[in-house]
Amino acid sequence: MPGLIGKKVGMISVFGADGKNIPCTVVEAGPCVVTQVRTVEKDGYAAVQLAYDEKKEKHTSAALKGHFEKAGTTPKKKLVEFPADFAGELKLGDTVTLADVITEDVTYVDIVGTSKGKGFQGVVKRHGFAGVGGRTHGQHNRLRHPGSMGASSWPSRVFPGMRMAGHMGDERVKVFNLQVVKVIPENNLLVVKGSVPGAKGSYLILEA
Repeated sequence: MPGLIGKKVGMISVFGADGKNIPCTVVEAGPCVVTQVRTVEKDGYAAVQLAYDEKKEKHTSAALKGHFEKAGTTPKKKLVEFPADFAGELKLGDTVTLADVITEDVTYVDIVGTSKGKGFQGVVKRHGFAGVGGRTHGQHNRLRHPGSMGASSWPSRVFPGMRMAGHMGDERVKVFNLQVVKVIPENNLLVVKGSVPGAKGSYLILEA
């Protein structure tokens, strides 16, 4: 199984073998339920759909209720497809755990998450601009302004792609090659070196 759905628990620090303090992130990964197996013959591509995290029935649509009932499981909050051919290996209702994905030979994982949303931000915070400059000579209230953005007579417009103020964060971010520090399979916990995108409690996708 190449991946798993999880949730960010938070960050801790762990002392390594050399005595150095390592910043780590704790991820609750799985268990996930197989809710659909796609095949090339029927769907045109091969993949398996996993579901994670319990959801109340009253908050689930009738279509999704039938989808989960077909797999013989309770409603879930997060559904993710992992492209690969698992025909014959996995069937509806099977449970995929952390031990199935993070085996002894897996030392690095890739993690996908949604970064923290920061709302509408200016160019200083969003792009690292320095602002217009000094407070004297009539600069008044332009300390964090973007400055000149284009010519006047030609092209009389702002070119697309210009770094300007706008919505920041809340984007899909993938972090590659995070070292596996510790695996606690009985609690479905994975400890990786470094930080992962998202706030505490946000959903993550692990790819081994």
